[in-house]
Amino acid sequence: QIIVDDDDSKVWSLYDAGPRSIRCPLIFLPPVSGTADVFFQQVLALTGWGYRVIALQYPVYWDHLEFCDGFRKLLDHLQLDKVHLFGASLGGFLAQKFAEYTHKSPRVQSLILCNAFSDTSIFNQTWTANSFWLMPAFMLKKIVLGNFASGPLDPEMADGIDFMVDRLESLGQSELASRLTLNCQNSYVEPHKIRDIPVTIMDVFDQSALSTEAKEEMYKLYPNARRAHLKTGGNFPYLCRSAEVNLYIQIHLLQFHGTRYAAIDPSMVSAEELEVQKISLHTSNEQEEQ
Repeated sequence: QIIVDDDDSKVWSLYDAGPRSIRCPLIFLPPVSGTADVFFQQVLALTGWGYRVIALQYPVYWDHLEFCDGFRKLLDHLQLDKVHLFGASLGGFLAQKFAEYTHKSPRVQSLILCNAFSDTSIFNQTWTANSFWLMPAFMLKKIVLGNFASGPLDPEMADGIDFMVDRLESLGQSELASRLTLNCQNSYVEPHKIRDIPVTIMDVFDQSALSTEAKEEMYKLYPNARRAHLKTGGNFPYLCRSAEVNLYIQIHLLQFHGTRYAAIDPSMVSAEELEVQKISLHTSNEQEEQ
């Protein structure tokens, strides 16, 4: 746990795993309901392959600027000049805002945006954003749970949702209220400030909290982005479709191998291995389509 602000109550919790010699790790930013451990499947798998990854949980911040400032201080504290960011949902929005905030002296080397959005107005909650801080925790939890999938689900997805409900229960009123405020207060991404950053957009084809319009908007903002589509996975593909998500993360990070922005220990890189994995992903996707 790390405190970087003058305010001692603002504590960042994080898991920092993998080789410390890596100076440009992959950092995971969770959704509204998530804690740092929702990315445990990524942390375990990627560090096993030689990557350095950091999974974060943010303290209570009430506006995007305050978050960006705190996150910058955290990177300074960890002595990380540049990083790759994987943001899920709200985490994806904050990742884009941070890239925009630091565009004059860039700190973000690349972005993986999972079920992310670029404009908070899609939730039609901008007018209530200022009142979340007043609401009791059970009401806030109800708002978040309203976006979780219901109905018949396969076992992995059901487990994923159970895990997220469990994490949601662990969050206090101010943590939840502040995240919902960040999620809904009026704001949008200015893409011209982050146009040069390599982006992978990861989304699912089944039911998730994101509307088709919000997805289309992301494709428009980042016309050159790579796309990682998962047939299924709902709101939390990193939990219930972790093998596919981890493979897409590796494919995204492959472009930095051999540079100073590599997130992997050079001694662990085997190009043939990744090539084989890419082919197997391609084949499995084709089989699914048939």
